[in-house]
Amino acid sequence: MSKSRKTVARKAKAAKTPAVGRARVKAKARAATVRKSPKTGGKWVYSFGDGKAEGKASMRNLLGGKGAGLAEMAGLGLPVPPGFTITTDVCTYYYANNEQYPKDLKPQVEKALAQVGKLTGKVFGDEVNPLLVSVRSGARASMPGMMDTVLNLGLNDETVEAVAKKSGDRRFAYDSYRRFITMYSDVVLGVEHHHFEDLLDRHKEQQGYSLDTDLTADDWAELVKQYKKRVLEEKGEPFPQDPHAQLWGAIGAVFGSWMNQRAKTYRRLHNIPESWGTAVNVQAMVFGNMGDTSATGVAFTRNPSTGERRLYGEFLINAQGEDVVAGIRTPQEITEAARKESGSDKPSMETAMPKAFAELNRIYNKLEKHYRDMQDLEFTVEQGKLWMLQTRNGKRTAKAALRIAVELANEKLITKQEAVLRVDPASLDQLLHPTIDPKAERKIIATGLPASPGAASGEIVFSADEAAQMKADGKKVILVRVETSPEDIHGMHAAEGILTTRGGMTSHAAVVARGMGKPCVSGAGSLRVDYAGKTLTASGQTFKQGDWITIDGSTGQVLGGKVTMVEPQLSGEFGVLMGWADAVRKLGVRANADTPADARAAVKFGAEGIGLCRTEHMFFDEERIQAVREMILSDDEKARRAALAKILPMQRQDFVALFEIMKGKPVTIRLLDPPLHEFLPHGDKEIAEVAEAMGVPPRVIADRARELAEFNPMLGFRGCRIAIAYPEIAEMQARAIFEAAVEAAQKTGEPVVPEVMVPLIATRAEFDIVKARIDAMAEAVKKEKGAAFDYQVGTMIELPRASLMAAEIAGGKGGAEFFSFGTNDLTQTTFGISRDDAASFLGVYTQRGILPGDPFVSIDQQGVGELVKIGVERGRKVRPKLKVGICGEHGGDPASVAFCHVTKLDYVSCSPFRVPIARLAAAQAALGKDAASQA
Repeated sequence: MSKSRKTVARKAKAAKTPAVGRARVKAKARAATVRKSPKTGGKWVYSFGDGKAEGKASMRNLLGGKGAGLAEMAGLGLPVPPGFTITTDVCTYYYANNEQYPKDLKPQVEKALAQVGKLTGKVFGDEVNPLLVSVRSGARASMPGMMDTVLNLGLNDETVEAVAKKSGDRRFAYDSYRRFITMYSDVVLGVEHHHFEDLLDRHKEQQGYSLDTDLTADDWAELVKQYKKRVLEEKGEPFPQDPHAQLWGAIGAVFGSWMNQRAKTYRRLHNIPESWGTAVNVQAMVFGNMGDTSATGVAFTRNPSTGERRLYGEFLINAQGEDVVAGIRTPQEITEAARKESGSDKPSMETAMPKAFAELNRIYNKLEKHYRDMQDLEFTVEQGKLWMLQTRNGKRTAKAALRIAVELANEKLITKQEAVLRVDPASLDQLLHPTIDPKAERKIIATGLPASPGAASGEIVFSADEAAQMKADGKKVILVRVETSPEDIHGMHAAEGILTTRGGMTSHAAVVARGMGKPCVSGAGSLRVDYAGKTLTASGQTFKQGDWITIDGSTGQVLGGKVTMVEPQLSGEFGVLMGWADAVRKLGVRANADTPADARAAVKFGAEGIGLCRTEHMFFDEERIQAVREMILSDDEKARRAALAKILPMQRQDFVALFEIMKGKPVTIRLLDPPLHEFLPHGDKEIAEVAEAMGVPPRVIADRARELAEFNPMLGFRGCRIAIAYPEIAEMQARAIFEAAVEAAQKTGEPVVPEVMVPLIATRAEFDIVKARIDAMAEAVKKEKGAAFDYQVGTMIELPRASLMAAEIAGGKGGAEFFSFGTNDLTQTTFGISRDDAASFLGVYTQRGILPGDPFVSIDQQGVGELVKIGVERGRKVRPKLKVGICGEHGGDPASVAFCHVTKLDYVSCSPFRVPIARLAAAQAALGKDAASQA
């Protein structure tokens, strides 16, 4: 390399985008989070092309998803432009060695580049027959739009003329050059995209043009001069002309994009480790912008929203790839059937390019059978010839995932067990969100594309930052944008749904929303958005920020105001797959349910019982809170029992309703757990109102509230401590449970075996004292009712000491007959962290790698999990048939469910709407999907 070329290369590498520069953390600070740096002397570059490839699909971790897909397609003999992949190991080395490349990388890149030139008959940097390349990122996990791409690399003031002469199309050459300057400047030099958009818009306005396709070769040549001038003004140095310097600048920018803010946010939201790194794919350019016989497009082998088995996608004639996903032009349909359904007057690929369409049809069938899954394809047609640029397993909605998995199994491409493993349990949340009530009035103000299913109502907000802030303030918002970009991801995550005026079904907004399970309407072109005035104009109406709208991502409709929603109906493929899952899972799944409505939802979603009924939630009912307060204000046991007698019949009916709905399924009822002061009013106004209603002086209530106030209520007078100090409370609850069991059994004909759970046990002595009261009530009810019934008494393991003393608590006659791990409180007491106050620092802990994730979302397997294992092992050592479950929020987290399967728990219990998630996660755990892969 000449001295001048070295200088340009060094400057190109140094001139990174500000976002990349700010996002970087030096290698020392990241040493704990990146995997061990590979040694030099290895193979860093893998080539593909001409029906051959050094890599294959199974090398995804090394080559990234895009590189592995390109290698596999090349190996299958499909038309893939030749190229090479720089491995993820280089990314790891780069960040572990102060952003330096391995010494032996450069000769490997030059050798691979020469091979691409040989296969294409072109030479990189040649002034007569130049090779142009694309440079794209490609992590092992798909991260659409999160990292950077540069097309048409190798163009400069000399090679652009060579391309013009060789192609016979000067307009095409200069159109490609202006695109390259725009992308390279934005990605590598830090001169943002809007600079060039402003120049283009101004030129179009001056010339009276409305579309980019109106511009002539001379127009593009003039704009290239203006673009280069703007780069010089912004950077103080000219746009790089050396193709080799351009290449290394782009490679550095792709590796840099792995650590930009939007990529870090996406990884955090999707649990993608920073240590994976990204690969870089360098590939010979093929051009979709060479006139009306050329095109570019994106296709799915099945519909990613519904799962329907037919080719689905969009393409643009005379365009390059970014035009489709950026929503700059409205795309055309690939199939004629889709064109008719959409009502488009633009020709489909099937009619406009029949030969290329037939080839695409052949390839999509071949790839789906080869990969045995729905594929997401990118392609370019260059002067009538189809080229494949990417294949990967396509992102899909939960609804589509279910249908695709079931249909692939029915088509014998995969087994039923593989179908169960194909659906992400957490994605089932998408199916459990409300849709618009069919009876509701629809005040349609606009219609766009149904980009991601589901419906949502919210206040209009026009920026991602405002969406995140309003979400933090407890408001529901709809993010309204002309088009979204990767920088908007935090606002998209915060919003209930996304609405854009531009873009197609494969635009950034559509793809990201589907991945998040958010409803999205894209391409609503009749809407007018005014960012400065913060208004949305539709159908002659003007909506301001803060006004309510509703979007229906299944129909593409935008509605004025807040619209009534209905719960989803689960049937069809959902029922089939859940049946297959239930046939293989070993772990039982119960629900946390406190009310009849909860219990009915639990049964609907397939719960096998109630794993946690929190009786205190019943105490807050308006009809009984006064009696509860009377009990708390009582000065002696007699007065307390009188107040409890008022509560007894109401509590009994609560339990009767639950037992009847569950029809003999197990029901675990936890005795009163929270501190008593939670039931008393706070603040002078509320105290005065309650005092008047109860006929007591406000001072009495205020004094009692002060007596019961605690500095740390979570570790204070609660749980079994209340039952020991005021045994009459536990007696009333036990009596209500047993009387309800007798009544419900008589009504349903199904025997009821209630499970009475004593909370916050730390010692065997505590358990024995409370259990004695429960047993006494059981005997009294049997005698009074003349009825026999079985019951069990167990405990909630919420304290580390209880896990350690599990053998003592469960052992011998009268020991606990079941354990239910309350992992919410067990996590708090193990870490010494208050869940209510942890938000202020947990984010910092996870970002810095101190903790792998929020331990209240997914169980801490090393610490809290170890206490669970100890409790199970020691408890079952003295009581081999000890029934064990968990009932914290972790019961609905797939990784935690997998851990519970491995630990040989009998069941997990979670909120009713997460029961399907737990059922599927339990099945996947039984089929060998471990907790680490679920995390």
